[in-house]
Amino acid sequence: MDNSRPNLLEEALVEDVIGSVKTQKRGRVVVVEDCVETSAAFVLHHFLKRSLQPDSSDVVVFIAFAHPFSHYERILRKMGCNLAVQRKNQRFLFLDMLMLECPDRNGGEAKDDGLLTLYGEIEKAVEIYSSLEGSRTITIMIDDVSLMEVAANGSSNHVLDFLHYCYTLKAKYGCSLVTLNHEDIYSSANTLPLILQLEYLADVIIKAEPLATGLASDVHGQECKDDYAVLPAKNIMAKLWEHRCNRPKFGF
Repeated sequence: MDNSRPNLLEEALVEDVIGSVKTQKRGRVVVVEDCVETSAAFVLHHFLKRSLQPDSSDVVVFIAFAHPFSHYERILRKMGCNLAVQRKNQRFLFLDMLMLECPDRNGGEAKDDGLLTLYGEIEKAVEIYSSLEGSRTITIMIDDVSLMEVAANGSSNHVLDFLHYCYTLKAKYGCSLVTLNHEDIYSSANTLPLILQLEYLADVIIKAEPLATGLASDVHGQECKDDYAVLPAKNIMAKLWEHRCNRPKFGF
């Protein structure tokens, strides 16, 4: 087997390989989609470890709506990455959004105030990291978009506004944006615009889907990567891979 060929997840982030040095792509929007039967959380874990590798100075701004810091720290430690050390070294900024409460929809305040405040924190952090000496890629990761919508009292419009604000950081600072979302919860016409807008902004879409033949003890799904052209109006699926995923390695 040729192990020199980069796998699906590597190709989504790695721009080129010169000798043994891998350079990371800047300004990429990666949308990760999963479903109830097949979780794609391990994709975020892989991206997180890849961005925080010891031989780089890259930075991750992680917005967590799904789990506390201890959850990610436990998983990444088993993968050989110490998030506590990375946070101490100012390479990992963890924003715990589990207790975020946007104003009630019947209140007098705009219900996106909580997300606007969150964006202000992200923008300030990105500005500080970008002003430091040295070349680095800043990656903003969101886990996950559906829970952000819950925090915004079900307002997909304000979630879209927030994501578009984050998208502007791509042009201004060369940031990358990685989001996790659950495709199968958007079945009605009223909720489809959110996932369609995310896919429109994406440079890469990674989908975790169950195998057509059902689940097995060692293989739990397949991943599809859609690599899109620059013009979203002419989106073309370039490649398709099947990726064997061992649950014991990624599920905790």
